[in-house]
Amino acid sequence: MISKIKKVLKKPLWIIVFLNNRGLHIIGDEKYLKILYKLVFDKNLDLINPQTFNEKIQWLKINDRKEIYTKMVDKYEVKNYVADVIGKEYIIPTIGIYNKLSDIDLSKLPDKFVMKCTHDSGGLIICKDKKQLNFNKEKKKIAKSLKRNFYYSGREWPYKNVKPRIIIEKYMCTKEQKELIDYKFFCFNGNPKIILVCSERFSSNNMCETWFDDKWNFLDIIESSHRVDKTIKKPINLSKMMEFSKKLSKDIPFVRVDFYEINGKTYFGELTFFPASGFERFEPKEWDYKLGEMLKLPDKKISDDNEK
Repeated sequence: MISKIKKVLKKPLWIIVFLNNRGLHIIGDEKYLKILYKLVFDKNLDLINPQTFNEKIQWLKINDRKEIYTKMVDKYEVKNYVADVIGKEYIIPTIGIYNKLSDIDLSKLPDKFVMKCTHDSGGLIICKDKKQLNFNKEKKKIAKSLKRNFYYSGREWPYKNVKPRIIIEKYMCTKEQKELIDYKFFCFNGNPKIILVCSERFSSNNMCETWFDDKWNFLDIIESSHRVDKTIKKPINLSKMMEFSKKLSKDIPFVRVDFYEINGKTYFGELTFFPASGFERFEPKEWDYKLGEMLKLPDKKISDDNEK
């Protein structure tokens, strides 16, 4: 608590963020993002002539607003959307969808499952053995997530109108029972150009984040709190993932398309419009500009009204 007080005294604008995260939303999106960007990067957010990847992501938050994006970030609704584009065989099976925790009958669930909220990025339970699961303890995390609107923390507007629900999915693992590797394709104007590979996500020694270009050449991008694993092998289905990423990112300025490769088969993960909410600390910093150059912004604000 003392450290938080010192932080606020040093930069009083943190008070606005503190109040925002506790439900007092007194500032509009653009002004709030400018304040948060200044606090995170210690420089002003340029929305008139954005150059970096992070600046352009903030621009898209404010100016790229299509209603379909709400469906695309809903962890349940997106499955039908993606299945229509690439096929339902690439979708992780859903066990159930629930409006509240009291609707869930734990006795009817399989021994292994994954439970998460449909509307945010945080409420998650991975159950590998139901007999060992302290559900009363774990469900508090879900209950907390159900009460919050994820939109407000980083003003990621597609989440604003997602209905808070609970989705339970089949637990997926490799034959060797190893943790899944997450392949994240950064798609710029419909073209996957950068691949972020996340591995050892639940390791006590921090997750690995390893970056490649679209030809699987290693890139020297480092995120300070994560390790790099240069031994990561190219997935068998890389070309298929690239193909699917192109289809799912068509006509979108930027979206990240995530996949898993499980026992030789490709499975869809999620769609993300604003990685790290546009506050990624790239090292070396030049990568913020390099990725920014890859992202070509539209000339004007995008909404459903523009297409009528």
